[in-house]
Order: sequence, then C-alpha cells, then structure tokens
Amino acid sequence: MAVITITNENFEEEVLKCELPVLIDFWADWCGPCKMMAPVIDGLAEELDGKIKVGKVNVDEEAALALKYQIMSIPTLIVMKNGVFEGKNVGVQTKEEVLKLLNL
Repeated sequence: MAVITITNENFEEEVLKCELPVLIDFWADWCGPCKMMAPVIDGLAEELDGKIKVGKVNVDEEAALALKYQIMSIPTLIVMKNGVFEGKNVGVQTKEEVLKLLNL
C-alpha cells in the first residue's frame, strides 16, 4: 500500500476509524532529517502492506493536527491503534526502531 497523505479532513476516516495500526509521519518539505526518513517509511509501507496503514502529515499544511498531537520537532512518528494514541518517536529512526514502536 502506498503512503497516504493525511489531512485534518480525512484524519477521522483514515486514522481514527482504521482497524489496522496507523503509523503517521509528521514531516515538512524543508526538513533534511524528514527526507532521510522517507525511504524507511516508504519501505515499511510496502513491506507491511495489509498489516499497518502508513500516512504522512505535512506540518506546514496541517498545523492543527501537529498542534493536537503536540508535535514540537520533526520528523515525529506516532502510532494509533483503534483510534487511540499508542506511542511516539522523535527524530531519525532506524527501521528496527520504527518496528519496535509499532510492536511488530
């Protein structure tokens, strides 16, 4: 499954109502470390297709979502399961660290 763009408008449908765990990457175009994370995020989306949903939130375009989830630094990854916040990692992560966050 491709990485989806998450916005304030589709957040409820794509994240809160999703039966799969959702990995959300809060990022921005100008963020170098975010660009370093992109291959890891894209790879996990492909590798774990059907087991998780992966989405990206551009903090410049979706400031309200970033504020709601207290995103102070990017990249920040959060995991939601059944609409409930499960965990958060800040900064560049290895694939193994992201899998640990997902409890996989």
